[in-house]
Amino acid sequence: MAAALDAATTTEITDVEVVSTLLSASGADLHALQRIAADLRDEGLAAVGRSGQVTYSRKVFIPLTKLCRDRCHYCTFVTIPGKLARAGAGMYLELDEVVDIARRGAELGCKEALFTLGDRPEDRWPQAAQWLSERGYTSTLDYVRAAAIAVLSQTGLLPHLNPGVMSAEEMTALRPVAPSMGMMLETTSRRLFTEKGMPHYGSPDKDPLVRLQVLRDAGALGIPFTTGILVGIGESLTERAQSLLAMAEIAAAGGHIQEVIVQNFRAKPDTAMRGTPDAEMTEFLAAVATARIVLGPHMRIQAPPNLVSAAECEALIASGVDDWGGVSPLTPDHVNPERPWPNLDVLADLTAGAAFTLTERLTAQPPYILDASSWIDPALHEHVVALSDPHSGLAADRIPSPRAWSSVA
Repeated sequence: MAAALDAATTTEITDVEVVSTLLSASGADLHALQRIAADLRDEGLAAVGRSGQVTYSRKVFIPLTKLCRDRCHYCTFVTIPGKLARAGAGMYLELDEVVDIARRGAELGCKEALFTLGDRPEDRWPQAAQWLSERGYTSTLDYVRAAAIAVLSQTGLLPHLNPGVMSAEEMTALRPVAPSMGMMLETTSRRLFTEKGMPHYGSPDKDPLVRLQVLRDAGALGIPFTTGILVGIGESLTERAQSLLAMAEIAAAGGHIQEVIVQNFRAKPDTAMRGTPDAEMTEFLAAVATARIVLGPHMRIQAPPNLVSAAECEALIASGVDDWGGVSPLTPDHVNPERPWPNLDVLADLTAGAAFTLTERLTAQPPYILDASSWIDPALHEHVVALSDPHSGLAADRIPSPRAWSSVA
């Protein structure tokens, strides 16, 4: 461990064994690891004139559809057509429902509309394919594009799209309607995908080889992209290390990975993994700190504040976190509905307790906003300028308003 900690302060770490060792830190070793990670974070923030800031995005969560072709063993977001029908709900949200959520969010100062949905449900569920066809859409991703345009033009909110696995062609079609996109890598462990009983078994979109290609394609297309890992879903420390190193390699090659989420597993009722223990906090903090060290001072490292306690939020900041991700004053975390968002005033106080200032950003991180000509599609430039501070690239203090969208900008 001493050698690994020394390497963390002196070299760029690319060795799986060193990263695995850091991930195992506890006690005094963990404290040393956290200090190294925090110093790196502070170095990166100082370099861009943002010392002492922890960012968040004020957003609404739009659950476009809760249908999915995957069968992840820890997911409570996904349901089946019969349950939706019994609840009197449609297979997808209608466009007017999408716009209503976004408009109410805009009134509360939200600037981002996060689209959450299952992967390609029409490939598994005839009811989903029928719903889309009846409304003139060829696929779920085709409908995502239409919904994003409706939000842009009727509310001014900026869409962030999380529709799962996408081809390069599909991302190209979505790029003009969203300043950023995302897809959790979760893990590079194919064992969790190929072995029966593992959490990703039976989920075609969770093949790590496919997900890694999505990340590479997003880089080739110049799309600001969010990704991350899930800690505690059955992966070994070596597999966790491999996941961090894979993201670092792809980020270095494409320059497009705008933030990496390190998320702790929380068991949920009515799932196959309901009896699996939650990610242990020491192990989680070591994962956060190691992610900071592997990914470097200029990566934004994010951890969801609603999946930990108030005291643990401060421990996350001490471990190198500099972003809380999306927090909504209106909509729940539809993926973790049992874990309500902290009130933004409370989150500001928690952040201040760790000697940092809670600062609002947009869906794309500041470097991508400030260099919009390289990273943001021309069709979105006016929408982004309307909500951003021209000097910092952070969110401006204003309420979004409807703004015409055209693919020809």
